[in-house]
Amino acid sequence: MLLKFFQLLVFLSPFLDLHSQITGFWQVPDEHDGIVKSIVEIYEKDNQYFGRVAQVLDSTKHTHCENCVGVLKDKPLTGMLILYDLEKTLKGGIDGSVLNPGSGKVYSCYIELASQNKLKLRGYMGLPAFGKTLYWIRK
Repeated sequence: MLLKFFQLLVFLSPFLDLHSQITGFWQVPDEHDGIVKSIVEIYEKDNQYFGRVAQVLDSTKHTHCENCVGVLKDKPLTGMLILYDLEKTLKGGIDGSVLNPGSGKVYSCYIELASQNKLKLRGYMGLPAFGKTLYWIRK
């Protein structure tokens, strides 16, 4: 019986570890030129994932959210919550939202690990088929 338990644990361990792998710091390349412009920290709170800009790198021209609306208008990007309300799943997070600070627009999104050090973020309006996929690299 104990042997079967350990075999099951070994079999499931890659799946059980995915949640902890999502959290951490991720390099975010620009969607147009591929140059890393910021570092985002993904963290877990209340069984959901959130992401905030931990650092804006020198490679970017924008340090404030000029195109945002409302209370985020012209606020500093560093510390800004740009990824939120992602419900945890075995592969990552679903049914969340992502703010594109470049455009100021908010999109529905999901995230999942493409590999141990590569995060897939799919932002979309309406259906995931009508969106864009970005890949973030673990820092």
